Amino acid sequence: MVIKAKENSFGAWAFLVGVIIAIMIALIKSFSITAFAKYNQMFYITLIITGIMIGSVNVRTKDINTFLLAGTVLVIVSKFGLEGVIDRLGGSLLGITTFGLIAQEFFGALLMLFVPATIIVALKTVFSISKI
Repeated sequence: MVIKAKENSFGAWAFLVGVIIAIMIALIKSFSITAFAKYNQMFYITLIITGIMIGSVNVRTKDINTFLLAGTVLVIVSKFGLEGVIDRLGGSLLGITTFGLIAQEFFGALLMLFVPATIIVALKTVFSISKI
C-alpha cells in the first residue's frame, strides 16, 4: 500500500487548476467562443491569484532552489515560446493558424501563472536571507 504525503496536496491541486485554466484560456480565445468572452479577464485574474497562492503557500524551504530554477525556466521558455509563435506563425502569408493561436494564448496564460509564483518565492528567499 502506498502512503501519500498530504502536506503538498494543495500545491499540486493549485498547479493542476492553473494549467487547466491556462488550457481553457487558450482554447476559448483561439476558437473565439463568445459565450466565455466576457469571463476572459476573470480567468486571467484567477491565474494570477493562483500563482500568488502557489508562491506564498506551496513551496517548502527545502524546495526553494528547485522551484526557483523550474519557475525561472518555465517563465523564460514560455516567453520565448510566445515570441517564437508570434514571429514564425504570426507573420506568415496565411496569417496565424489555429495551432499558433492556441500555443500563443497558452504560453501567455502560463506566464500569468508562473511569474507571480516565481516572484513571490524569490522575494521570500531574499527576505529569509536578509533576516537580522
